[in-house]
Amino acid sequence: MNEWPDRWSDRDGRGGEAEPTRVMGHVQRPGGVPPQARPYPGPGEPPLPPELSPRRVAQGGRGIPTQTGPDRGGPQSPPLPPTAPRPAGSGPRPNWRRRITWTAIILIGALLVTSVITYFWADSKLNRAVDLSKVIERPESGKGTNYLIVGSDSREGMSAEEKKKLHTGSAEGKRTDSMMILHVGDNGNTMISLPRDSWVTIPTFRGSESGRMFPASGGSKLNAAYAKDGAQLLVRTVEYNTGLKIDHYAEIGFAGFAKIVDSVGGVEMDIPKGFKDKNSGADFKAGKQTLNGEQALAFVRTRYAFAGSDLDRTKNQQKFLAALASQTATPSTVLNPFKLYPTMGAGLDTLIVDKDMSLWDLAEMFWAMKGITSGDGKSMNMPIAGTAPQGSLAWDMTKVKQLVKELKDDEKVTVTGNR
Repeated sequence: MNEWPDRWSDRDGRGGEAEPTRVMGHVQRPGGVPPQARPYPGPGEPPLPPELSPRRVAQGGRGIPTQTGPDRGGPQSPPLPPTAPRPAGSGPRPNWRRRITWTAIILIGALLVTSVITYFWADSKLNRAVDLSKVIERPESGKGTNYLIVGSDSREGMSAEEKKKLHTGSAEGKRTDSMMILHVGDNGNTMISLPRDSWVTIPTFRGSESGRMFPASGGSKLNAAYAKDGAQLLVRTVEYNTGLKIDHYAEIGFAGFAKIVDSVGGVEMDIPKGFKDKNSGADFKAGKQTLNGEQALAFVRTRYAFAGSDLDRTKNQQKFLAALASQTATPSTVLNPFKLYPTMGAGLDTLIVDKDMSLWDLAEMFWAMKGITSGDGKSMNMPIAGTAPQGSLAWDMTKVKQLVKELKDDEKVTVTGNR
């Protein structure tokens, strides 16, 4: 007995041959993959195009063209443009945007870390030895910032050979070879040289070490104040005779000055007229030339070779310091660690500043000096009226008062310092 239902036997009821197998149309289930998107072709089927590769299928069918027909209730989708095949064995395309982003982040991070380390390194080397809070009877502050910049003839730390080479002599103690007031304000920067032979009054003062009060000593040369009790009495004397409050103090000695110049590879100067001076060791010809540390020190110290003596020397000092600042603040120095760190080290090792001086203040002073060289400001001598006792120079107090008023009010300086 045949247990199969009718029409399931190999023959029909009439004993005829079996009906041919019916092929049902493919119905795509929701979320399914059409047969043309199968990962691998079946036997006898042509290779799959690149957009239907196993990688594309593994990615959820993204980019696989969906084909619809009449049995799916929609029109036939247009064919996708041909995709160029990738070379065999090649990996995924590099994400350049991500690489560039991460490279930038790493570089910025390294720069920030280096900057922070450099800041603390430089800050730790500042010798904050001058306490301006001990200066008595100080004038009122004005607008802007006033720096007193001093070049001393300190020979501290110099060997006998260095003293001979730099023509410094071997005098004990230290005195001021140059003094300048640098005013930094919104209406331009002004650098004012104070001749060391200026005739001034040394007022009452409190000793920097003893704390004792000392009476006024009357008229004297300005550099005598520094020789008598150092930086604090010098600041006190400048403030007393000008009425201008000094906000910050910076001092450098012979050795430090020469080292800074050598660390930047010398400073180019244009000397209009040649001169010699056996006291300073100067021997210069006219024209453009690059001065090393030894030559630079001789240049700023020379006074006997000039008719104007100390006044001409102060002009040369201003010219050289402005040129040094300008040539130090160049990309070849600032962006080159092999030049930047030796230069900073040479300067910071021998620089003496006040206790409130920050690196930002020091940078402001430096950039202001650089700006004066490029014409952003004015350089001048303290106005002189004539000679005074002991071969000194008397200030023109009428002009001095007007100059101080303009500086206090941060106005454009109109006073001239020429005799």
